[in-house]
Amino acid sequence: MGTRLRLATVLVAVATIAGLLAPAASARPTPGTPGAPRTAVLDGARLQQTKARLDRGDHRLQRAVRDLTARADTWLDQGPWTVVDKPRPAPSGDVHDYLSQAPYWWPSRTPTTDNPWGCPYVQRDGERNPEVDTGTDRQDLERVFDSSYDLALAWYYTGERKYAEKAAHIVRTWFLAPATRMNPHLNHAQFIPCRYDGRAIGIIDFSQSYTAVVDAVAILETGAPGWTVTDRTGMRQWNGDFLDWLRNSDFGKQEAAATNNHGTFYDLLLAGLAYATGDRELARGTVRDAATRRIDPQIAADGRQPLELARTRSWHYSTFTLVAYTRLAAIGQHVGVDLWAHRGPEGQSLVKAVRYLLPAATDRAAWPHPELEFLRFAASDVVHAAADAGDKEARRAVPLLEEPPGGDLWVLRPAAEQLDSIAG
Repeated sequence: MGTRLRLATVLVAVATIAGLLAPAASARPTPGTPGAPRTAVLDGARLQQTKARLDRGDHRLQRAVRDLTARADTWLDQGPWTVVDKPRPAPSGDVHDYLSQAPYWWPSRTPTTDNPWGCPYVQRDGERNPEVDTGTDRQDLERVFDSSYDLALAWYYTGERKYAEKAAHIVRTWFLAPATRMNPHLNHAQFIPCRYDGRAIGIIDFSQSYTAVVDAVAILETGAPGWTVTDRTGMRQWNGDFLDWLRNSDFGKQEAAATNNHGTFYDLLLAGLAYATGDRELARGTVRDAATRRIDPQIAADGRQPLELARTRSWHYSTFTLVAYTRLAAIGQHVGVDLWAHRGPEGQSLVKAVRYLLPAATDRAAWPHPELEFLRFAASDVVHAAADAGDKEARRAVPLLEEPPGGDLWVLRPAAEQLDSIAG
C-alpha cells in the first residue's frame, strides 16, 4: 500500500506539472477555428458561443448564416474601393482626402457655365440630393463599411477563406495601401458647394458605421487568411491617428458639442476607437459621461426624443439615434459601465426611449409624428438590444417585429445597425 501511495503521489505531481506547462484542452481552439474576437461593440465571447452552437447544428442559426452568406456573396465580385478614384479631389487637392457632400442641400438655380453648381445651395431637410452619390466618396465608403463587416462575419461563421481574403483586400485598399489609402481625417466631409469646404457634422459619415469596421478587423485578427501582421499594425496606426484627429481637431470638438444624434454618434466613434486602440479609460469615461451629457437632455421622461421628433424623418431619426446609444451601451459592457441601468432625474432612460417606439414597431399603432417614409423594420435591432439588456416589454415585442430586408441577423451579430437606407 505504501508503494502504491507513493506511485500515485508521483503521478499526481506529474499531471499537475503538465497542467501548469500546457493549457487545458478546452482552452485550445480546434485548429482552424477562430477564437473570441476582441470586438469593440459586438460581444466576442458571445460570437464564439454562437459559432459553437452553429457547429453543433443549430437550425435557427443555419438559416441566419444562409442569409448572411447571401449578403457576403454579393460582395465577392465588387470592389475594392478607394478614395483616389473620384472625378475630382477634395478642396485640398489631395486625392487621398475623403470627400462627401451634404445630403440635404440642393442647388437653387439651373447650372450654367458661369455657375456650374447652380449656387447658392438651399436646405431641404430629409430630402436627399441625388448628386451626393456621384463625384464623392460617400457611396464607396458605405460599401467598404458594409462589405467588410458582412464578409468578416461570413468567414467567422463558415471558415471559408474567400470571405476573409476579400474583406482583407477591401480594408487594405481603403485604409492601408500607399497608392490608394485614405488620409485619417474628415476635413472635407459633407461639404456644400460654393459654401463650405467641409463641415464638422460630416464626421457622422464615419461615426454611424465605422465601429462595424473596427469589429470586422477584430474578427479578422482571430486568424483570418489574408490578414497579415503588417495589416494589423497598419490599422492600429490608422485608428490611432484618426482618434487623435477626432479628439483634437476643430471639427471634432464641434461635433463633440452637438446636442442631437450627432453628439451621440460622436461618442460612439470616440469610445469605439479608444477601445480598439487600447485606451480603456477613455472608452469608459466616454460611455459613463454619455448618461448625463446625452441621455438626460435628449430623452424625455416618457421616452420621446424631442430633437429627433422635430425632423421630417422623425421615425428614422428616433431609431437612428438609438443605434448609437445601444452600440455605445455595448462598448460600456466591455469596460464596466451599464448605460442601460441609467435613470435621469426625471426618469429618462434608454429603456423608455425604446419602449416609446414599440407600438409602431409592432404595428399596434401608427407613428404619431412626421415621417416622409415610415419603415417599420428600422426599429428591429434597437428593440432586440433592449430585449437582450433585460427589458421585458422589448422581449415581448421581439416576435412581432418586422424582419428587415435580407433577413434578421441579430442572432449572428447582436449589435444594432441602421436598417433603413437614408443617410445621416
